[in-house]
Amino acid sequence: MLISMPMYGVVREDGEQFWQVLRGQLRLLSGDDFPTRLLWPEDLLTHWQQPNLLLSQTCGFPLVALLPQVQLIGTFSYAAPGCSGPYYRSFLVVREEDSLTSLSDFRGRRVAFNSTDSQSGYNSLRALIAPLAVDGEFFGFAAESGGHRQSLEFLRHGQADIAAIDCVTLELLRRYRPQELEGLSIIGETAAAPGLPLITSATTAPETLNLLRLALLEVVADPQNYQLCERLLIDNFTVLPRGEYQIIEQMKEQAWRHGVTRL
Repeated sequence: MLISMPMYGVVREDGEQFWQVLRGQLRLLSGDDFPTRLLWPEDLLTHWQQPNLLLSQTCGFPLVALLPQVQLIGTFSYAAPGCSGPYYRSFLVVREEDSLTSLSDFRGRRVAFNSTDSQSGYNSLRALIAPLAVDGEFFGFAAESGGHRQSLEFLRHGQADIAAIDCVTLELLRRYRPQELEGLSIIGETAAAPGLPLITSATTAPETLNLLRLALLEVVADPQNYQLCERLLIDNFTVLPRGEYQIIEQMKEQAWRHGVTRL
């Protein structure tokens, strides 16, 4: 079976420790054994589609657009600015020299985004710029960076002028990698959407899905795990209906109605 928690791996050691606690709870509840270490896959889309995937975390856009076959386990709530319960948003990050600007001032300038299948870095920003676009265009140049941290590097090094960055990633970087935010400023935010979903394979049995949900609820609620969860910014676990994520598809359709199909 495959286990990963790849999306907020700023401090991988904390992610590994969280899995050890969750693994212990799963073993206690089921009597079964589970892998001792997390995977950190490079090809996430292929990884998420494996029939023996027991637990991973994806982004809402792939869940809606690319992963109809997986089962939704639930969603963490994070204690970070920009989050509200299991919902999150992105902040518009620029260099400090542009700190007094607004989004409309970036017409014709350069945007960095992590990937085209990202809700936080691409889809939410596309919906935001759509009403400002002319003939389907707003930015003068769009660069795919490969990740939020790489987008921030593009900004710091003058390779791009603006990027939409997941608010949980930003808060983790403020705590643990503040040097990656030096010289940068926030000028706005995107609309909120359900946070990054925890998923399991379509082949996972209903009783195993319920086991995963119960173990996650108990781990997050246990006072003994407070400090670990606090380091990861996790403060709750919620089982959202899959239909809640349709707001992500609606954002895409909103942009398309304005003729904006890409950044």
